[in-house]
Amino acid sequence: MSTTSTTTGTLGKLSLRPVDPQADAELLHRWVTDPKAAFWLMQEARLQDVEREYMSIAAHEHHDAFLGLHDGEPAFLMERYDPRYVELVGLYEPEPGDIGMHFLTAPSDVRIPGFTRAVITTVMEHLFADASVKRVVVEPDVGNKAVHALNEAVGFVPEREIDKPEKKALLSFCTREQFEAATGRTTGA
Repeated sequence: MSTTSTTTGTLGKLSLRPVDPQADAELLHRWVTDPKAAFWLMQEARLQDVEREYMSIAAHEHHDAFLGLHDGEPAFLMERYDPRYVELVGLYEPEPGDIGMHFLTAPSDVRIPGFTRAVITTVMEHLFADASVKRVVVEPDVGNKAVHALNEAVGFVPEREIDKPEKKALLSFCTREQFEAATGRTTGA
């Protein structure tokens, strides 16, 4: 079942559905252990580790995972979390309406210009479709320059570097208004 979708011109239809931890584990394992997914920090994960991780996320009250589809085929992964309870506890002062996000595009030998930007735009539209979401927070690795550029393209503004147990991260925020101004998209809320 698709929870949201958008058509992105010549790139086709992008949609999201909840991850099925058991059915999607092999696919996600290939993605998160690929060298291109180094910043996902699961390079050494075994299949059972990935299945266990996504079963834990599915059972968590404040964390969700979604499989992104491109014209019906798996193409990206998105996680959404409440930063009051997951990822950023004690590392910043959450505001009402904050939601955290991670995204990963599937490894591919075929480059589609504009695809990753279309993915992050779809992810942000999905998050802002919830009227209670006022601001999206991300904490990518400080060394992940490609994602910093993508984040900026959709309206994120870096606030500061933070030390997480697994990495030094760039804490960044994007309000609904910043997203709409950066992308020209309206979120309807």
